[in-house]
Amino acid sequence: QQSGRKYNLFLKRRLRIDKRHQSKDSIFFRDGVRRIDFVLSYVDDLNKEWEKKLERRKEFESNLQKAGLELETEDKKESEDGKIFFVKIHAPWEVLITYAEVLNIKVPIRENDIPPMVENPLDCVLYPFRLPEKVMHPEPDYFTAPFSKDKQELYLINDESTFFSPSMRNRIVNYILTRCPYGTEEGKKKFGIKRLLNNGTYTAAYPLHDCQYWKKASDPNCDSERHTLYMEWARFLRFYKEQPLDLIRKYYGEKIGIYFAWLGFYTEMLFLAAVVGLICFLYGLFTMDENMSSKEICDPSIGGEIIMCPLCDRDCEYWRLNTTCESSQYSHLFDNVATLFFAIFMGIWVTLFLEFWKRRQARLKYEWDLVDFEEEQQQLQLRPEYEAKCTQKKKNPITQEMEPYLPLTSQAVRFCISGATVLFWVSLIIASMIAVIVYRLAVYAAFASLMENTQTLQPISGLLTPQLATSVTASCLNFVIIMILNFFYERIAIWITDMEIPRTHMEYENRLTMKMFLFQFVNYYSSCFYVAFFKGKFVGYPGAYTYMFNRWRNEECDPAGCLIELTTQLTIVMAGKQIWGNIQEAIVPWICNWWGRRKARNNPENLYSRWEQDHDLQTFGALGLFYEYLEMVIQFGFITLFVASFPLAPLLALMNNILEIRVDSWKLTTQYRRPVAAKAHSIGVWQEILNGMAILSVVTNAFIVAFTSDMIPRLVYYYAYSENEDSPMSGYINNSLSVFQISDFPERNEPKENPENFVICRYRDYRYPPDHEKKYLHTMQFWHILAAKLAFIIIMEHVVFIVKFFVAWMIPDVPADVKAKIKREKYLTQKILHEYELEKLKERLCQGDKRATEKEFIATEGRMELSRAM
Repeated sequence: QQSGRKYNLFLKRRLRIDKRHQSKDSIFFRDGVRRIDFVLSYVDDLNKEWEKKLERRKEFESNLQKAGLELETEDKKESEDGKIFFVKIHAPWEVLITYAEVLNIKVPIRENDIPPMVENPLDCVLYPFRLPEKVMHPEPDYFTAPFSKDKQELYLINDESTFFSPSMRNRIVNYILTRCPYGTEEGKKKFGIKRLLNNGTYTAAYPLHDCQYWKKASDPNCDSERHTLYMEWARFLRFYKEQPLDLIRKYYGEKIGIYFAWLGFYTEMLFLAAVVGLICFLYGLFTMDENMSSKEICDPSIGGEIIMCPLCDRDCEYWRLNTTCESSQYSHLFDNVATLFFAIFMGIWVTLFLEFWKRRQARLKYEWDLVDFEEEQQQLQLRPEYEAKCTQKKKNPITQEMEPYLPLTSQAVRFCISGATVLFWVSLIIASMIAVIVYRLAVYAAFASLMENTQTLQPISGLLTPQLATSVTASCLNFVIIMILNFFYERIAIWITDMEIPRTHMEYENRLTMKMFLFQFVNYYSSCFYVAFFKGKFVGYPGAYTYMFNRWRNEECDPAGCLIELTTQLTIVMAGKQIWGNIQEAIVPWICNWWGRRKARNNPENLYSRWEQDHDLQTFGALGLFYEYLEMVIQFGFITLFVASFPLAPLLALMNNILEIRVDSWKLTTQYRRPVAAKAHSIGVWQEILNGMAILSVVTNAFIVAFTSDMIPRLVYYYAYSENEDSPMSGYINNSLSVFQISDFPERNEPKENPENFVICRYRDYRYPPDHEKKYLHTMQFWHILAAKLAFIIIMEHVVFIVKFFVAWMIPDVPADVKAKIKREKYLTQKILHEYELEKLKERLCQGDKRATEKEFIATEGRMELSRAM
């Protein structure tokens, strides 16, 4: 019976192959002429909703045909699994020109006659990094104008089938799909493909890739741009090559193009920051042996003779300072004079990055015909979801047309719920951070006791101090909590943004962006802020320690400072996020696609159709780019907000981004369905977020240098308290440690054992000794250091801000040659349009059209003269 089944299946497949001799790996209808612009798929499952879904589909497809679209259905018998129907959609010329005018799409009117830029003298040096001209610039440069049905002869229409690019065509069809009605349910008019996808009427809606990525299409009418993108852009071996931005924009649309342009520019700028950071790190490495502080700590006659107070109450013992010898040496890698220089440098680098990006963005706006996009965006209609959910209408004061609107009371209620939800989740993050701090405090005592009493840890005890062991484990735990909270909050953020019912797509994205960024900011950076600005600052002193919840003693910094712990925290969270992000972005989609295509792997090409191949790929949703931007902006925060503690952060980011560009391009080209093309003239609200982080980074780095590193106390000692002219920093360690008399310990703090009968112990602080009249109060040196820290913060912030604003003022947002080109193009476009109108008027006069008066002719010529004068 089983062999009979297999034979029948073989005959069925044989019949399908014979039925259609041509390959189904095609992007055209069965006639081989009409291009497939969009595909809808559905499963004809016989459940209780079957009749309702069938009725919706009939109504929806009927309305699509009424709108002028042409449909062709592939029966489920033709599909690989025998279950899925595919509806192929073609937009004929009349539909394209109608909606091109509605969407204000710009099309070519004349080839650009503006001379190209002067050749760069470094072109010969940069030649190995260049791509072929045909790949970089797949189309000639044209002067463009918004399309108008009445002026078709004005445009360079050589072939109606190729005049509108595939990305323009799928954008137009998607516009119709999102607004096409499919009936009335519960007294409300229902419309839009998104609703039909949500209720299961259709299972997928997507435009087609133009070919398989690993080989060119056999059809000569297909450009095989996907294959070109894969070969020249999406392979990791091309990591050193420039990106074909014009081809990306042509194939995927401006929105995806502008993301890759920004990511590429950010990566290029990171190269400079990475080089300077590496130099600062190497400076710390080469001067490690000259560091007087670590020398004194490691010296048996100095650090070996200094007895430190216990690290925890009762269970911990007294310990010698030289046991932290190796950790103090490693802390010098990041806590040195170069740290200050690098913090100031990064403050200026951020400004240069943002200002030069504005210039790059302005050039792209001109080259990609996005100069007047703001006006176009205002003319676009409302979100279909907004139109569907807002039943009340009022007159638009600008268009004088009735539009749906959301009453103020409803808006207020929705915003209150949304705000309360966001506040709850931010509070949850803070609560989780406090839980991690409690973990640090509870485990710290255990590590301190364990490491002092366990002989097996002797080989690594010099490097792995209790502080470092606590920091590493807490950082790992914190990273796991971050990932878990992210997973849940992403879904909550989308839900509450949908509940707010934003008016336009841009408004929707901006609201979601602010919610997600606020959450991610607190989630990722809270632990770093704790280590940088709170840990070790509120410890108290022996005999009068401060406690959290009156139970856990606040943890102290390492004798070499807290900066090394901040570096550890930053490295684990940053590197962990990047590794996890790449696993999510590349490996997970690949596994899903491999599993989905496992049955079709042995099918002949003429059986496994192009629409089925794309159906089996992953969906690049409307928020696909949002997550890419969010990932990069969070990384931007790591390399700017805390860069004073880790000069190698830009180098890590650079290596990640080189991989990120190729991973993103690979998954978009090979693992995802083709996204619907969308327009964007900038990176949107992310620009404002980056500007805010750039300003905040100056403040955080100033505080890190002042309060987290030991630079200011060392400088104060060097200039005010040093007594050795030959070696000004000798004696610094002894000076920075205060004396405590062990007999003054209260019972709660006193160690259980004191086998060597120590009388005094030392601790990090500037307090008077026990025999002084101001016993255990802060010394004058403490106040001098505090004043120096505050003065340093004020001076550094003012210097960096003045330089930042001066640099921003010096660099114009739009390059001079781009301004000239924009003016030239506007002038020539107006001239061409006026000449066209004049010719039309002459024709009408010659044909004896009485309406074409001599005054109209004179007025048209006068408008041309005025345009020239302007």
